[in-house]
Amino acid sequence: MKPVHQRPPFVADERTQLVGWLDLQRAIVHLKGRGLSDADAHRSVLPASPLMTVAGVVSHLRWVEHLWFEVAFLGKPAVGPQFDEETEDADMRVSGIPLTQLLREYERQCAVSNEIIAAHPLDDAGRHTDFDAAAYY
Repeated sequence: MKPVHQRPPFVADERTQLVGWLDLQRAIVHLKGRGLSDADAHRSVLPASPLMTVAGVVSHLRWVEHLWFEVAFLGKPAVGPQFDEETEDADMRVSGIPLTQLLREYERQCAVSNEIIAAHPLDDAGRHTDFDAAAYY
């Protein structure tokens, strides 16, 4: 993903706005990780939450993209670490995985998400019948 550090045009169609804002937020993730050593990327930022690391957050965001676009929207099988019922916060358990690898995986997942967005009308509804996103809030 070529980092885009600008907002989408103020006057633009809905799709341009959607993808523009998503890509801006995604680029900020890359910006915040730029230059971090792997040691810093894997260091906990909250003593009470040892999995709260930059590397863990990047992995979590990668799997959130997968969840919302592939599972909830397209109705694909609910697979991935966030569905591991035996391991809490499995998507944030990335000890030993280099930040550069996690950012590449996130970038690839964002590209998949953008392909899904491009292939569907904006008024399409999610298809995963067993996934009730609203149940969590």
